[in-house]
Amino acid sequence: MDVVDTWTGRAACLLQQAMRMTNEAFAEHLGISERTISRWHASPEMVHRTEVQQILDIAHREAGEDVRHRFALLLRPPAPRMEAQALRVAIAVVARGDEILLVCRRGEGELRWQFPAGMVKPGADPSTVAVQETHGETGVHCTIREQLGERVHPVTGVVASYFLADHLAGEAANRDPLENVDVAWVPRAALTRFIPAEQIFPPILTALEATV
Repeated sequence: MDVVDTWTGRAACLLQQAMRMTNEAFAEHLGISERTISRWHASPEMVHRTEVQQILDIAHREAGEDVRHRFALLLRPPAPRMEAQALRVAIAVVARGDEILLVCRRGEGELRWQFPAGMVKPGADPSTVAVQETHGETGVHCTIREQLGERVHPVTGVVASYFLADHLAGEAANRDPLENVDVAWVPRAALTRFIPAEQIFPPILTALEATV
């Protein structure tokens, strides 16, 4: 049986929880006032005086095995929480004169045009990923002009970081045929024919209009 070296307000309240008693019932069980129980709840760090320590020792010792087991579980410090890493993608909006680079991805029963993008692993720089993935998918070398912002993508639900980029070199080619069906430069005026306007991150359209 676990032994409590020092009863605090928190430990006493956990014993009450393990015994599944109300403040009134727990107070009657221990032979003390209900106000005292309420004070323990309000001051979890308080250390009880000697006679109260003895009362709680007895209550713990005489509790059933199931109560002592629940109490031991409640008394354990919580395991450290592992923060989930949100899925993040880096998206490159690559401009070449009056044209924008798009890839046509294989979806679930449909084809979907979108900007080159790649998953950002923990610790990676999204802008670097945007450049590398653009080249890996299309063979196009580009350089980042500016970051356009972030949002939770309305279709995929992942965190998306957007970058406006300029074409440096390379002809567009489908270098990832497992993921993509086609790669193309499309006139910026025709962009919404390929990607519905409501799915395009608004700062993208603003940035493209400013560079006309």
